[in-house]
Amino acid sequence: MGSATRVALGDARDRLAALGSQVDLATGEELFAAGRIIGDSSHLLGALSDPGAEPAAKAALVSRLFGPSYSAVTVGLLETVATSRWSTQSDLLAGIEEIGIRAVASSAPAGLAIDSELFEFARAVSGDAELELALGSKLGSTDQKRALVERLLGGRFSAQTVAIVRQLITQPRGRRIGELLRFASSVVADQSGSAVATVTTAAPISAAQRGRLESALAGQYGRAVQVNQIVDPSVVGGVRIQIGDDVIDGSVATRINDLRLQLAG
Repeated sequence: MGSATRVALGDARDRLAALGSQVDLATGEELFAAGRIIGDSSHLLGALSDPGAEPAAKAALVSRLFGPSYSAVTVGLLETVATSRWSTQSDLLAGIEEIGIRAVASSAPAGLAIDSELFEFARAVSGDAELELALGSKLGSTDQKRALVERLLGGRFSAQTVAIVRQLITQPRGRRIGELLRFASSVVADQSGSAVATVTTAAPISAAQRGRLESALAGQYGRAVQVNQIVDPSVVGGVRIQIGDDVIDGSVATRINDLRLQLAG
């Protein structure tokens, strides 16, 4: 992530936080829809990401395009994104998506763990090759994928989770479904002031072990950490922990592979 994008994302997050309770589920869904419209038009994307264009002109373009049909809250957030400087065009689209996910997450009622629902769905997808192909294939139509998401998640998961997953499979931007769901889960957790650790072990860990691990990671990262566990016998022993871009790999499988590489060298 370039320095310009980091600043732009920070400004957009601050604007979202300042809006407080004005942000609702519809805000997030409008941001998702706007991001798809912008992403589908190279001319529009170029105009909004042009570092040489006047911010006022970009804001006017956003207002003219989205003002008649979107809420003032959504338009204001889009103007913040458009008038910021982004490192790449792709970063601008990613920024709109992230703010949309944060808006959806902030609309969730107390006690609703969207990140846990996303993890549960990600685990179901990774365990079903046909489902993963159906959601991730470039050959399938977007409408079919959206219908599949509605059929799988509707009535079982929250409206917030359905909205996020629907966005991810509609505008994947070259990312695999597992990567998309992990990204969304980390953004949702960050919006609530916590982090998600994906812990892979050869056998299930106990509740006491999970608690100790969460406490240790919370101390290291300075925020609450929720552990999502994946059981994978191929790791042999030990544990692999991933939090965002950080990976702590103490698995036996990795140590064996490292030894093989040393011997081969």
